[in-house]
Amino acid sequence: MTAQGQGSDVLVSTDWVAQHLSDPSVRIAEVDVDTAAYDQGHVPGAAGWNWTTQLCDTLVRDVVPKNKLEELLGASGIDNAATIILYGDNNNWFAAWAFWQLKLYGHQDVRIMDGGRKKWLAEGKELSTEAPKAAKKTYSAKAPDNSLRAFLPEVQESVKGGKASLVDVRSPAEFTGEILAPPGLPETCQRGGHIPGAKSMPWAKLANDDGTFKSPAEIKALYDGVGVTGDKPIIAYCRIGERSSHSWFALKYLLGYNNVKNYDGSWTEWGNLVGAPVEKP
Repeated sequence: MTAQGQGSDVLVSTDWVAQHLSDPSVRIAEVDVDTAAYDQGHVPGAAGWNWTTQLCDTLVRDVVPKNKLEELLGASGIDNAATIILYGDNNNWFAAWAFWQLKLYGHQDVRIMDGGRKKWLAEGKELSTEAPKAAKKTYSAKAPDNSLRAFLPEVQESVKGGKASLVDVRSPAEFTGEILAPPGLPETCQRGGHIPGAKSMPWAKLANDDGTFKSPAEIKALYDGVGVTGDKPIIAYCRIGERSSHSWFALKYLLGYNNVKNYDGSWTEWGNLVGAPVEKP
């Protein structure tokens, strides 16, 4: 099965998705910041995954537990052989977060619909308000591949030794400490600023106006401009790990940099940590 467009193994166009709505080997899932958006109309046949309850551990701050992911995928009609297409609002913030978690647990064929919900709606493509009736499947996830994930001790070592390029993908106002979180979002921190040595590359710069990713050449030029060239490991972070998943996806899959990790503890961990240094302009 061949996807179309740049990053052809991981990005598919809205047209490609429209042409594969009845393909039994393809399963689609919508993951939105606004968890009510799915019910207002979604790609026909798409499952709706709630990031606040289904894609995280609700008792321990962590990614979705292995058994819960297996239950979610099985209930969505997804087995290990399925091609999973993810999309969502906000230029695929949480679609990228779901992609990252699916790769953590070893799913082979997972892709993002370039442009997400925004582009699908702008093009006037078919919408459904019906929940899909997918036959339940059995899914078996692998043990998590933590080479895709940065934990606090590794970030602390990077600050001390400069062994990795730290990329802060939040807005410029968050990077400088002017604000603690984007308007309307509750997860916050005690202090503003950024991790010492981090480069600012807002995730939004990687997207075109229609929600699609910019070309690999354009994205590479942006990162080259702040000195992030892939010559050493890269650790991306934001506030809770979803925007940095979007940048992680671009760095790893569109630019092909091998050693890229998502620090999902991000600023809500670092900004609340006793004794952790913070930089401000």
